[in-house]
Amino acid sequence: MHKQSCFTKGMTPAAGIDAGNIPAPEAGNLSRAGNLFQLLRDGRARTRAELAETTGLARSTVAARIDALVGSGLVGPAGEANSTGGRPPSRVAFNPAARVVLAVDVGATHVIVAVTDLGGNVLAERRLRQEVADGPDVVLGRVVSAGRELLTEAGREPGELAGMGIGLPGPVEHASGKPVKPPIMPGWDGFDVVTYVQRSLPVPVLVDNDVNIMALGERTAYWPDHENFLFVKVATGIGAGIISSGELQRGANGTAGDLGHVRVPRGDDVLCRCGNHGCLEALASGPAVARQLQSQGLEASTGADVLRLVSEGNVQAVQALRQAGRDVGDVLATVVNLLNPSMIIIGGSVGEAGEHLVAGIREVVYGRSLPLATTHLRIGISMAGQRAAILGASHMVTQYVLSPAVIEATLQAAG
Repeated sequence: MHKQSCFTKGMTPAAGIDAGNIPAPEAGNLSRAGNLFQLLRDGRARTRAELAETTGLARSTVAARIDALVGSGLVGPAGEANSTGGRPPSRVAFNPAARVVLAVDVGATHVIVAVTDLGGNVLAERRLRQEVADGPDVVLGRVVSAGRELLTEAGREPGELAGMGIGLPGPVEHASGKPVKPPIMPGWDGFDVVTYVQRSLPVPVLVDNDVNIMALGERTAYWPDHENFLFVKVATGIGAGIISSGELQRGANGTAGDLGHVRVPRGDDVLCRCGNHGCLEALASGPAVARQLQSQGLEASTGADVLRLVSEGNVQAVQALRQAGRDVGDVLATVVNLLNPSMIIIGGSVGEAGEHLVAGIREVVYGRSLPLATTHLRIGISMAGQRAAILGASHMVTQYVLSPAVIEATLQAAG
């Protein structure tokens, strides 16, 4: 028999939550097991007496709550503390291996599916060549199939699955998980991604724009101290994930950060696939730079071709990528003045490998932005690389399933 997940039993999985911004528990609510659990999420082992002292709760209350959490598997024994006499008190800590998450990154031409534990550690991973333009039935069918296979590969059962996070390369209505008029995703507009996936995997399913979850993944893994953070993806398209005052900003309709369709003066005569002229994406994306090089007689049709030419030392390719960076910098200079981030990370298939691109961005941003806005500003290349979206999708799910309300509900459902 498959092990029944405490996150599915007695619950109705939903997409309409803000999984990127889970508030810290209030001191007055620490008597609830879900809130008490938040103190243990930092991974540090504590005794029941230490938890009682921290919270001000009676030891009997703490013991009952911890026993419930231990019963769920989310908390486990973590050795013994030093004793001043008598039997040493036992310590408990968060057990991230208790459940697993399926994290999915759907790109324009690829799909990455991974199994992670509740701490974001990748246990199994698979990259597939897949055109998002093939439609939701084809793409999501492969995602579900690959997810099941990876669970087996990781030695985990479907009943241990806590939830699934999916990043899509277009605007997403976060409350419903439905794509909204995505420009490169024919057949996806308004498609009910959550319901489709839950027919095969009845767990909480969360969906967001891919750049948003890349921002979550990169910041959580490498830059947690930066509360004003910008992640810029440069690949087939260009977009940004915005974290301001520690919270992910999606905007009124989920389109916050859509830098690719901001007008750049240099491109007045360049037609973008959105129908407008002069869009940043039409000038600085991987395919756009490749087209420029192709017009100069070089063999290039994708961003990968551009990077190959750059690695071979082709001067035209180096100059074109540097100019693309300046174009991105033109837009980011305004963003820096407007949002005042302390960190800008450049990622995506072109961004994370394009040192010349980043050099062009720095050249313009530091020259055009207000001096006060750039005093502490750092601009760098993604450290998470191709795993940024996977880490973000995993984080999006764990922030939800480990939130106080959901932990409390699942413990009650489990009796």
